[in-house]
Amino acid sequence: MILRLPPLSLYVHLPWCVAKCPYCDFNSHALNGELPEARYIDALLADLEVDLPRVWGRTVHSVFLGGGTPSLFSGQAIDRLLTGLRARLNLAPGAEITMEANPGTVEHDRFEAYREAGVNRISLGVQSFDDRQLKTLGRIHGGEEAMRAIEAVQGAGFERFNLDLMWALPGQTTEQALADLEQALAFEPTHLSHYQLTLEPNTLFAARPPALPDEDTVIDMQDACAERLLAAGLEHYEISAWAGPGQASRHNLNYWRFGDYLGIGAGAHGKLTLPAEQQVLRTRRKSHPRPYLKAPETRDFIAEARPVPEAELPFEYFLNRFRLDEPVPLADFEAFTGLSSQTIEAALQRALELELIELDPVCDPLESGSRAHQRIVRTERGQRFLNDLQALFLDSA
Repeated sequence: MILRLPPLSLYVHLPWCVAKCPYCDFNSHALNGELPEARYIDALLADLEVDLPRVWGRTVHSVFLGGGTPSLFSGQAIDRLLTGLRARLNLAPGAEITMEANPGTVEHDRFEAYREAGVNRISLGVQSFDDRQLKTLGRIHGGEEAMRAIEAVQGAGFERFNLDLMWALPGQTTEQALADLEQALAFEPTHLSHYQLTLEPNTLFAARPPALPDEDTVIDMQDACAERLLAAGLEHYEISAWAGPGQASRHNLNYWRFGDYLGIGAGAHGKLTLPAEQQVLRTRRKSHPRPYLKAPETRDFIAEARPVPEAELPFEYFLNRFRLDEPVPLADFEAFTGLSSQTIEAALQRALELELIELDPVCDPLESGSRAHQRIVRTERGQRFLNDLQALFLDSA
C-alpha cells in the first residue's frame, strides 16, 4: 500500500443559525442568546493546532467557512479567524476562501467587511425566491430580501459567488421551478448549486413529510432545469453543481476528487492521508457547541479519529469521484488509496455490463491494456442510477 499525498483544503464549521430549518440534517443549532464570537474563534484556532503536526509543510489550497450560518459572525470576527489561519497554515497564493451566508443575517457593509478580511467567494443560501415556498422551508428571509442580498454581494465586489437553489419543493410545478431558476440566472452567478429537496432522517420533514412532486414531475423538472442551465452557459460538473467556464468550486472539486481536508469546528469532519502510517484517517470533532467551547482547556476536540479500512477505500473513493462529470483515471485511484486497480476488477466488469460506465485508454495506447492506464467514464445511465453504480464498490478490496 503506497499512498500519494493529494491536495489539502480546510473546512471550518460555524454551527449556529437563527432557526433550524425543517429539512436540514447538518450539525446546526438555533442560537439562544448572544453569539460567543470571541470564544468560538479562540476554540477554532486551538482546534487547528491539534492537527497541525499531521500537515506540517503542506500547502492549503482552499478554505471553506460553512455552517450553520457563518454570516452571523461579524466582519471583525472573520478577519481575526482568517488572520489566525494564515499565521498557522501555508495558504497558497490566491487560495479560494469561500464563506456561506444567508439572506436576512447580513447587511451590505458586512459583505464588504468579509471581503476586506480575505473572503473571495460567497455562497448564498437563497433556496427559492417564492415567499410561500420559503415559509414552508422555514427560511427567515423572503424573495425580495434574497434579491437584495445578491445585489449586496455584487456591490461588495465579489466576482465569484454561488447561489444555493432547491427544487422539487412541496407542491412545486416544473414551471415554478423554472421561474426560480430564471430569477437566479438574472443575477449571472458564476456558480449555482441546484439541489433536489430530499427528506433526510432526523429532520422535522422526515417526521412530518410534506407532499412532494411525484416521480414523473421530478424527472420533467430535472430535465427542464438542466436544459435551461446549459443554455445559460453553465457546465454540469457535479451532480448538484453548475458553473461557468473555470468557475467550479476549487474546494468542492478537491473534496469530490478524494483530496485531503482538515475539518475544524463543532461537528466538523476531516480526511487526512498519512503516508508514514500508510493510512487514510477520518476525523470528527465534538458535535455540540457547548462541549466544543470547553475543549480548549483540555485540547480534547476530537470525538473520533478512524483509519479507513482497506476494504472500505474503494467505496469511499468512488462515492466521491462518481459525483463529478469527468473521467476518473484509475492511476489516481491507485495513488490516493494505495490499492491496485485489480482489487476492483469485478466491480468494474459489472458496471460495464450494466452500461453504467465506459473505459477509455489514457496517453500511451501500447499500455492501454493495463487498468492503471485507463479512465472510467460515467455514462448518462450511470448518472441516472448513481447509487447503484457506487454500491458496486462496497467491499470490493
